[in-house]
Amino acid sequence: MAMDQGLRRLALGTLLAAFPGEKPPGWALDLLDEGLAGHTLFGTNVGSPEQLAALTAALRSARPDALIAIDEEGGDVTRLGHRTGSPYPGNAALGVVDDPALTTEVYAAIGGDLADTGINLDLAPTVDVNTADDNPIIGTRSFGASPELVARHAAAAVRGLQSAGVAACAKHFPGHGATLADSHLELPTVDAPLAVLRSRDLPPFAAVVQAGVQAIMSAHIRVPELTGDDPATFSSAALVTLARREYGFAGVLVTDALEMNGAALAAGGIAPAAVRALAAGADLLCVGARVDRELVETIAGEIVAAVTDGRLPLPRLEEAFTRTAKMATWSATPARTSDHDEALGVSAARRAVRVEGTPNGLGVPLVVQLAAGHSIAEGRVPWGLRPHLNGAMQIDVVADDASATELIERAAGRPIVVVGRHLHRSPGGRALVEKLAAAHPVVVVEMGWPSSWRPAGSRAFVITHGASLANGRAAAQVLGLA
Repeated sequence: MAMDQGLRRLALGTLLAAFPGEKPPGWALDLLDEGLAGHTLFGTNVGSPEQLAALTAALRSARPDALIAIDEEGGDVTRLGHRTGSPYPGNAALGVVDDPALTTEVYAAIGGDLADTGINLDLAPTVDVNTADDNPIIGTRSFGASPELVARHAAAAVRGLQSAGVAACAKHFPGHGATLADSHLELPTVDAPLAVLRSRDLPPFAAVVQAGVQAIMSAHIRVPELTGDDPATFSSAALVTLARREYGFAGVLVTDALEMNGAALAAGGIAPAAVRALAAGADLLCVGARVDRELVETIAGEIVAAVTDGRLPLPRLEEAFTRTAKMATWSATPARTSDHDEALGVSAARRAVRVEGTPNGLGVPLVVQLAAGHSIAEGRVPWGLRPHLNGAMQIDVVADDASATELIERAAGRPIVVVGRHLHRSPGGRALVEKLAAAHPVVVVEMGWPSSWRPAGSRAFVITHGASLANGRAAAQVLGLA
């Protein structure tokens, strides 16, 4: 039996696909013409600003109101700056400065950069309250561990982004900050009463609703008291009862990528996950990064079949389509509202640097950067002090393979600056730094989520609250190395 083309168009209008490369393939353009809501761009799609503007123009030639989305959080999660690092500090740095006007200014600059290249939906800001120091996926993406602080900066970020005509998407509802697992890899559980969520995790979402946020992204996390055995993405109690009825959100509910294990494994595949998310109340479905025409057609076909056999009520699909189309109209013509100073990012990052001890008079030290992993959300993005050093030598080492004695010999009497990310999570990194500090003048630069760990005997401990290009420049300036 031939597929109902009207239903197919409705189904396509709820999907954000993706494609590889710096030019859109023909199928990606054809699907837009046939009703696809839009595409999400990743680092592999981003070359130069001119190339990116040409890419988005090509997408709009197929559909003028296409949603062109990207994860541009600033700080550690950047697609525009995936080759160099972001020129802006991320949320943790903005939170520690605690100047909402600065947060609005930085996010307006990010929105302006996106508008200049034709991107109209930013899958940001992250408004999770990071209450778990060992959270593997949020960390410096969060404004902080205080619900009140995160709430005021979440609203400020939304105002900044949307001042450029770029739709903001606050994430990850109902709060990913207390998790110790990565929903890209598994289904995390937040085993907390709903009353705790209301006081700890949900205030930032209430704040962005009041600020007029266009979209909110659901998390692939399980909260037993709220969602039962399902992730929030498949829970009408989370999406409809809580987000819409209790918190009054009338915009677009966007899913996190359905290819993530937190969703796909729970539903038995991406296409069944799409149906379950729509049925629960989601409006716009992020398919993920690994997408081709066949996958999109499979998902659309499953949605149409679900309407036909009664698993998905037609009015629910029509509602999702209408909400998504309304946001697409709102964001169809993003435009920078004002120019920004190129020094804004470094200036903001400098305000976030916190120094314990005395890092002055280092001369020309030996800089030792400890290898650190990256989350799937961050990807492999350059970080550290190397681009900013004026004469100092930097060597990169793996902590578990490095010898403190050999590094001290290599320093030849010079101080050592050790640069790391999330050092408190690395037993090998902590042990190496402690051995160095016990025998040699050492300054530590922590570019991840800060903790209470400090190495005894270190000359100074510098915290940047992020590892962006701007954070690295600010740290080098504070140390007199830039």
